[in-house]
Amino acid sequence: MDDLAKSFGLKLRGKRKEFGISQDEIALRTQIDRSYIGRIERGEVNISLEKVYRLAKALGCSSKDLLP
Repeated sequence: MDDLAKSFGLKLRGKRKEFGISQDEIALRTQIDRSYIGRIERGEVNISLEKVYRLAKALGCSSKDLLP
């Protein structure tokens, strides 16, 4: 996958760990499958803007905080 997806995934994982939230918890909060969360964090998929906003809301941060 491209560098942008990998960079986004690393920022997402960092924020998630910073807030002490598991992949299972963020999956429940966003209604995104936990295995898909893992794929996002590894940079294996490109996600929609809708999912970026759902992830940011679940983490209590701005969507711009997740963007590389």
